[in-house]
Amino acid sequence: MKPALIWHHATTGGVPGRSLVIAVVVGTILNLINQGETLLGSGTVNWLKLALTYAVPYCVSTYGAVSYRIAAEQSIGE
Repeated sequence: MKPALIWHHATTGGVPGRSLVIAVVVGTILNLINQGETLLGSGTVNWLKLALTYAVPYCVSTYGAVSYRIAAEQSIGE
């Protein structure tokens, strides 16, 4: 798979916006589960964990969309 093709699919067609929405919803839920007491004021926030908890769902969602688009292109070309 060519990196340029992957990048194209990851940055066009509404993929970034949909992935961002998913990351915000899922990341917020996971942060509340994992650091809820800290976020509500009774501890120190681990900023790395907080950032990664949003980054991982974004990457997973983007990967799924890109994989689907590439597979769809390949099936059309067959």
